Amino acid sequence: MSSVVTQKKKKAIFLNKNFALLPILVVIFIAGSFINPAFLTVNNLLNNVLTTSAVLGVLVIGEAIILIGGFFDLSLQSIVGFGPMLMAVLVSPKISELLDGNDGYALPGLVGFLIALAIIVAIGTFNGFMVAKLKLNAFIVTLAMLILIQGFTLGISGGQTYSGLPRYMTYLGDGQILGLPVQAIIFIVLFAAAYVFMKYTVSGRNIYAMGGNLNAAKAAGINVTRVTIGIFMAGAVFAMFSGLMLTGRIASVTANQGDGMIFTVFAASVIGGISLEGGRGNLIGAGIGVILLGVIQNILTLSNVPSFWINAAYGAIILGALLVGWVSSRNRTTTRSNKG
Repeated sequence: MSSVVTQKKKKAIFLNKNFALLPILVVIFIAGSFINPAFLTVNNLLNNVLTTSAVLGVLVIGEAIILIGGFFDLSLQSIVGFGPMLMAVLVSPKISELLDGNDGYALPGLVGFLIALAIIVAIGTFNGFMVAKLKLNAFIVTLAMLILIQGFTLGISGGQTYSGLPRYMTYLGDGQILGLPVQAIIFIVLFAAAYVFMKYTVSGRNIYAMGGNLNAAKAAGINVTRVTIGIFMAGAVFAMFSGLMLTGRIASVTANQGDGMIFTVFAASVIGGISLEGGRGNLIGAGIGVILLGVIQNILTLSNVPSFWINAAYGAIILGALLVGWVSSRNRTTTRSNKG
């Protein structure tokens, strides 16, 4: 009987931790319906809120896994621009003789994608190696990589915007499957897959263990070097796909694509319950955090609020989430001390 009660308590705690944002989300939905009647329409929620959140959501998956593992990667926002730009340069036709701009190498689409993907994986591997093997600070390593990749993006593009992209590079932006936007489907499927991986696989549990206590993870026989390199590689790949989705949505790739995204990524992760100290948090909460930010942005946009106020709102949300987390942790500590 006691075991059944214990399981029910654990389940209740799980639901409270992962769905704590739902009441806030419901309140915001109700407020949005009063602010603008167009907010609660299926077209707006599906094609604007969910689809717009998809690009951020895929990037949040990569960053959240790294955060749970006890690290973070600032360079992901640069990969959002560099990956698609590299692919665009590789597959674009050679037209420099006719036009000054959008010159490429005219490689087949699959070849261009595989080359770009291999380079992105190499970047993630390098970051992970520098952090795991050389014991360098993740903040400095990934900040340096962010600046380096931004320079490469400007260099290979000449500061141009590549447009007129082939259909296979824009499909992720406007394609549909069974009448649903392909970006929304990717967003939901990837979050579900990442949640299952982190919760039910040995590798996922190893990532949590490493983020919770690196030395204890080593003592338990976990190959922390391999796991660290793996999560940085995964983060880089997620960032590239996020960039390809963004490229598809705007039907072009710009030299500054992805700039500033990392701040929103951290906002979604933090308000979703992902701990910046590692080892704690859940992708369900991070996913709800992404939707929450998407809803807020949509409401502010429908209300004709300038974009800089949207950024200010994100900053306020992060501070609020940190304060709520601090209060809840203090309450837990007080409760434990009282019991003791």
